[in-house]
Amino acid sequence: MRILLLTQIVPYPLDSGPKIKTYHVLRYLSQHHEVHLVSFVRSTGELAHAESLRRFCQSVTAVPLRRSRIRDAAYLMRGLVVGRPFLIERDDSAAMRRAIRELMGQHAFDAVHADQLSMAQFAEHLPLPLRVLDEHNAVWAIVRRAAEHAGVGAGRLLAELEWRRLRAYEGDVCRSFDRVVVVSEQDRAVLESAAGERISARVIPIAVDTKEWAFAPRLPEARHVVSVATMFYPPNAEGIRWFARDVFPLVRQALPGVTFYAVGSRPPRSMTRLASRTNGVVITGYVADLAPVLRQSAVLVVPLHSGSGMRVKILEAFARGIPVVATTVGAEGIDARHGEHLLVADDPKDFARAVIQVLRDPSEASRLARAARAMIESHYDWRLALSGLDDVYAAGESTGLARALPSDDDGSIVAPRPAPDC
Repeated sequence: MRILLLTQIVPYPLDSGPKIKTYHVLRYLSQHHEVHLVSFVRSTGELAHAESLRRFCQSVTAVPLRRSRIRDAAYLMRGLVVGRPFLIERDDSAAMRRAIRELMGQHAFDAVHADQLSMAQFAEHLPLPLRVLDEHNAVWAIVRRAAEHAGVGAGRLLAELEWRRLRAYEGDVCRSFDRVVVVSEQDRAVLESAAGERISARVIPIAVDTKEWAFAPRLPEARHVVSVATMFYPPNAEGIRWFARDVFPLVRQALPGVTFYAVGSRPPRSMTRLASRTNGVVITGYVADLAPVLRQSAVLVVPLHSGSGMRVKILEAFARGIPVVATTVGAEGIDARHGEHLLVADDPKDFARAVIQVLRDPSEASRLARAARAMIESHYDWRLALSGLDDVYAAGESTGLARALPSDDDGSIVAPRPAPDC
């Protein structure tokens, strides 16, 4: 099949959860189909990364996207006037629509794959045999949980209005697409509650490359606690603040020499204020190569209290052999059991006890890490976990509307370029 893949971000390099998810979806689809990628880009660096994905794609089209506080304020006001969610209004783009129209004029596509909710608006009404929406998470549920932690005032009112509009919008969109891909049963249930009916959804988890992320047992000198999360994402920032203020001091009381490294891009000022030499909290900002930090880390913490979908940081830690302590929300969507693959706690004292247990008991930490690695290999390697995409696209082929691959002048079939196994 010839697939038009629309992405909100360039899925490379693999330095964030959304990029990792989309990269492996692209990688898998390119082995079976002809893929044409259209992605927003925000810089010349992203443009270069988009070009590097040509090894998987028949074509790559980059559409510039500009962001600023002034623009966001304008999108917010326009969304309030027209009744659309801010997150959708912000990413609406005439340039993206033009790029899609041009490609549609050049190629006979069999399917469109809209990656993330904000790209649905560009795919929803395309006259194609198969339209697939790939939901990384239930967006309205994330905003609702954020609103619950927003305190009082205008910010809380706007968040309440946004999640209610997102719920209606996301429900409508899920009903309108031929197939919806979700990462967990929890997200399927949340999206169906928004749609008010069952939707044609297939659960396909986020996948990783277990060959690339080799298992490496913790070194004896690895004594630190680490979190890896995009700092400008509000649920991450809120969770890290909670851990640094309410949990980590209890860990330091029991183990005074332990340091907490909070790794992630674009930390807000409220985050950087948490760090000091006396409290053992280090805010690193973006780190291009995580390997040195992870080698010195004995446990990864995922202290989320809001959010949706799956946490790729947990999958990476499992693959690399780093024990994990998470909240219930943090561990959502992953087929991991408390006490077998990781430790789960929601109260500050319970969370601190779990971290201390992993730090003090290397044999227990090793047991958790090895069980988690085995589970990742059997459930979340991209070569196995993404096979559900075959069923999603078989639905398009079964309609009889899928176009045969084009032929050269001599009548031979032109197959999609194979993707290297890298």
